[in-house]
Amino acid sequence: MKKLLCTALFATLASANVSAATAFTDAKDAVDYRQSAFTLIRHNTGDIGDMLQGKVPFDAKRVQQRADALAAVAPLPWAAFSTPGTETGGGDAKAEIWADFKDFTAKADKFQLDTKALQTAAQSGDQAKIKAAFATFRGNCKACHDKYKAD
Repeated sequence: MKKLLCTALFATLASANVSAATAFTDAKDAVDYRQSAFTLIRHNTGDIGDMLQGKVPFDAKRVQQRADALAAVAPLPWAAFSTPGTETGGGDAKAEIWADFKDFTAKADKFQLDTKALQTAAQSGDQAKIKAAFATFRGNCKACHDKYKAD
């Protein structure tokens, strides 16, 4: 029974890697995909930021919608960085991503956790809680951009 479970687990993990490896048609497709995901992230982040900075009126419902969208989109771009060929260029991604992929993926994981925390804060409707969660979220964005994004 133990051997059967180990075999089933191995088969599942092996097929998951094959699926992930074939999710994109080529490196350009992967780069286009991740850039599209980042565009959605930037749009939703910008709107929340504008509300918290007083550039537009604060609307708790709209913040919630933007935070929900961020939580949905946050997991999307990362697999597109491990597609073969994407390390040779495309967009603003620096070579340092692939040189220190472990750190990069740790930052991606933290980004996703920060997004969930922002979503939870947005559910409260409390502007102070949202602002604190957003500051943490943006701080992680900046840390990643400073190291891994060409400007």
